[in-house]
Amino acid sequence: MSALSLGLCAALAWAIHDLCLRYVSQRAGILPALAVVLLTGALLVLPVAAWVGAWQDMSGTALVASLFTGLAFAFASVGLYKAFQIGPVGLVAPVIGAYPVLSLALAGIEGDPVKATDWAAAVVVIAGITVVGVLGRDSRSGGSRAVALAWAVLGATGFALTFAVGQYATRITGELPVLAIARLAAIAVIVPLALRTIDPMRGIIRHMPLLLLMGALDALALGAVMIAAPLDHPEFAAVGASAFGILTILLARMVLGERMAPGQWGGVVLAFAAIGYLGL
Repeated sequence: MSALSLGLCAALAWAIHDLCLRYVSQRAGILPALAVVLLTGALLVLPVAAWVGAWQDMSGTALVASLFTGLAFAFASVGLYKAFQIGPVGLVAPVIGAYPVLSLALAGIEGDPVKATDWAAAVVVIAGITVVGVLGRDSRSGGSRAVALAWAVLGATGFALTFAVGQYATRITGELPVLAIARLAAIAVIVPLALRTIDPMRGIIRHMPLLLLMGALDALALGAVMIAAPLDHPEFAAVGASAFGILTILLARMVLGERMAPGQWGGVVLAFAAIGYLGL
């Protein structure tokens, strides 16, 4: 399986996760919900990592990189959730969806040359995401747009760093130890923040089955991107995963019956045509 295919698998898992999030976020606190999602993922990853993970290859460099991956993922997740909580979607979705540009830049810095045509395809993917987000019907904002934009930038930067540094660590020691350590690091950040919120258990017990599903999907998605590390052009996994926003909207249409503007379909075609080119 190619890195791009793994990225698309991650996108589908995160799209289902985000569709569930749209329901849960209206009925439970964001940070407590995120804490449960991370803890669930840890319960799934840790036993497998302890049993078959290549821990003998864990070096000091890989350990630091894995911890940094978890911190970056924690801040990326908070940025994503807060940005969409404030909105509007048309403002924050294109910014968060632009993280593949940072992923390609980081790949170039690391010494993996990126062709001009690949840059162009990544930009077209982002353009498609932008069209879908901007033409969306939800223009509501729950606060300052400048603050929402700042959270979105944090989310995009966090995701780019998560994938780049996580794949770097994976090439040293394998994906399971990296995923285990990264998830523990993210939990160490998010759980204390969640416990400090007002009424942290609001809606959590009632929606626990959905949160458990979200945790499994989140672990699957991040794992798919990390597994791409030893493949050709692992940065393409990040590009493919960026399609999660479009897939979320498509799933919302199919499952929830939400309507899409005609121009949004054009954005979908544009994004997936560029993804198809990268897969050639």
